[in-house]
Amino acid sequence: MRILIATAGSRGDVAPFTGLGARLQAAGHQVALATHATFADSVRACGLEFRPLPIDPRAELASAHGQQLLRAGAGPLGLLHLVRLARSFMPALGAGIAAAAEPGADLLLTTSTTADLGQAVAEAAGIPNIALHLQPLSPTREFAPAVTSTRSLGGPGNLLAGHAVQAAVDRLFAPAVRGLRRQLGLPARSVARGRRNRTVLHGFSPRVVPRPADWHPSLGVTGYWWPRTDPDWQPPHRLLDFLAAGPPPVYIGFGSLVVPDPERLTATVLAAVRAARVRAVVQSGWSGLTAPDDNDDVLTIDDTPHDWLFPRMAATVHHAGAGTTAATLRAGTPSVPVPAQLDAPFWSARLTRLGTSPGPIPLPHLTAPRLATAIRQTLDNPHHRTHAQTLATALATEDGPAKVLAAVERLSR
Repeated sequence: MRILIATAGSRGDVAPFTGLGARLQAAGHQVALATHATFADSVRACGLEFRPLPIDPRAELASAHGQQLLRAGAGPLGLLHLVRLARSFMPALGAGIAAAAEPGADLLLTTSTTADLGQAVAEAAGIPNIALHLQPLSPTREFAPAVTSTRSLGGPGNLLAGHAVQAAVDRLFAPAVRGLRRQLGLPARSVARGRRNRTVLHGFSPRVVPRPADWHPSLGVTGYWWPRTDPDWQPPHRLLDFLAAGPPPVYIGFGSLVVPDPERLTATVLAAVRAARVRAVVQSGWSGLTAPDDNDDVLTIDDTPHDWLFPRMAATVHHAGAGTTAATLRAGTPSVPVPAQLDAPFWSARLTRLGTSPGPIPLPHLTAPRLATAIRQTLDNPHHRTHAQTLATALATEDGPAKVLAAVERLSR
């Protein structure tokens, strides 16, 4: 079966599908991954065909609208700024998905950022579509919407808020979906109607987020889809030398966040490292954090596979994106989440509930003393590492891609 995976967003929105795509390909399917050009090399390094989608996500996050999203943080205001940011490029993204499907496909796999546009493309091509989500986005009584709140509003309140968020997302996609359907010669149809009873498989562990009992049977939770590491990747000698020169360091990185003042954030991080009396590996990320070369206790690194790096860390300080959160759990490493926007507070709350973290420090409230205290709490309380390692052992028994493969195989019969 010829399978096209279409995903858009940051590295965390792309990396899990390299591993899933490789698994589908190993089962005999022909897999292409359509995403932004900035990820082309990493897709090809995993043995998958790359097809381009428009937009530079890093540039969008650095734009005025992207910085408004960062300042708004989580909650309804953050969702509003996401809508404003995304509306400008949704038509181009829809056209890009349609172009990526033109070489031919028997199945289209889409993500939360491409599902509504991709459904129109799949309908026009006469092929099935399965949505693959990294966050629990469907309304439920069991918890508040993952992109707007970390506190339960009570069963009815959670459900009402979930439907309100879904209606807002519908409004985000509606103009682009209408235009795309018109271009593809399809009859008009609402976004909500197109989503009805669509199969959605969620790439997180039920041990981390149990499947809500009130979800429709078409919504499944499979377990994580781990990114595939480039088989030719080798750790740089300077990183190996640093790890060998002392006790395990603390990882500090903020992934796809693009902060307006990276120098200030770097200074906060370095002051916290000194106060906590730890060594640290600082990943530059999309904000470009850089520690001075003359600091023997801190090493700045570029992109490094988390599955290799995190098990070698004493703890991790991170932005609590879905992908990085999953990587810390897989590694059995306790962490200090620093959530900034959208679903990051949701994952931070999950880490705290699971016992693998002493609690989050929201980015607007991040100071060197607070971060130093949190790092020491993470390291000095052995229960955080015990909980993390116990959960990692359990996650190692799960096979999330197998459930996606089974769904694909049912369609190919």
